[in-house]
Amino acid sequence: MPAIVHFEVRFKPDHVGDAAKYLAETLAATRAWPGNQGIEALVDDADPCHILVVETWATTQDHDDYAAWRATPEGRSALHEVLAAKPSKQVYSTTLPLGL
Repeated sequence: MPAIVHFEVRFKPDHVGDAAKYLAETLAATRAWPGNQGIEALVDDADPCHILVVETWATTQDHDDYAAWRATPEGRSALHEVLAAKPSKQVYSTTLPLGL
């Protein structure tokens, strides 16, 4: 099963107008990473500073390799400069059989 990653960010209000620019710059490397199958950025209807980035990865290991690279100086982006809080991340790679 693919891994679905939810990456939640909250932009500082004075930078929300630049959210698409910052995310596009940051997520271009994410999309190009081996195993990345797609990315969407969803804006919270009640709070435009709150954005959920949904990433699809071929495997959890592909995402783990990418996340390790992001933790290096070479992988660091400028996104942290415009965020109001530390991002949160959840990785989903197991499904429940619902029989629906």
